[in-house]
Amino acid sequence: MKGKTFYYSDPLSDDFAGTNIKRKPLPPDYCYLPKSRLRRAAAWVLHHLIATPVCFLYMKLSCGQKIVGREKLRPYRKEGYFLYGNHTRKAGDAFTPSMAAFPKKAYLIVNADAVSIPFLKRVVEDLGAMPVPDSLQLHKKFLAAVEARAERREAIAIYPEAHIWPLYTGIRPFPAISFAYPVNTGKPAFAFTTTYRKRRPFGGVKATVFIDGPFFPDRSLPPKERKRDLRDRVFAAMETRSKLSSYSPNRFLPKTPSPTA
Repeated sequence: MKGKTFYYSDPLSDDFAGTNIKRKPLPPDYCYLPKSRLRRAAAWVLHHLIATPVCFLYMKLSCGQKIVGREKLRPYRKEGYFLYGNHTRKAGDAFTPSMAAFPKKAYLIVNADAVSIPFLKRVVEDLGAMPVPDSLQLHKKFLAAVEARAERREAIAIYPEAHIWPLYTGIRPFPAISFAYPVNTGKPAFAFTTTYRKRRPFGGVKATVFIDGPFFPDRSLPPKERKRDLRDRVFAAMETRSKLSSYSPNRFLPKTPSPTA
């Protein structure tokens, strides 16, 4: 696998996904919780009978992916939970939460870019995408939908790094804001960390995903501190697992400041 060199200036906001999708704002009447039984049935068939087996084969063939620690999720299968992962792949990161949560369907909190392609919008939504809106009015609707999913005992996945750094082997700093979901709902959080090593004899990378947790909000702390504390514990677990990575074809280097006159 031929690697690339990426130059970054801000690890919190630089994105190297390379999708170049023209983002479209969500309409004011965007529906996060479809009520149509027919659509829900079609989404179940698409996810469980079509996408899941295809994705499983794709991940095995493309990078020999293995998930370690799925047994940690089983006691909470009837409770619902939140999954937090490092964002290092395009297709792989879209598929891995459902591979980890199976037989649950993992709903994935995404940027609006993910539902901005007209002929793929409905498919992406039915596979579990929950786009974050820009408007305050729709944001309230989005938060209500996330909490409703949690109350329905669903699995909800979040990439707190927000931006893709392809096959990056570290954990980038991320804010505590997305940890409001488990703090507000009382549901457990789990870390899932994708690590990489060289794949032999085929070349390329082999991916192993480690699941850690559960991590519960500390109710003895004020709400704001609960988010920070939960973020720190999940970050620490991800950082520890990331050290198991031993290979990436890509390099990530800070941009050299321009010389001043």
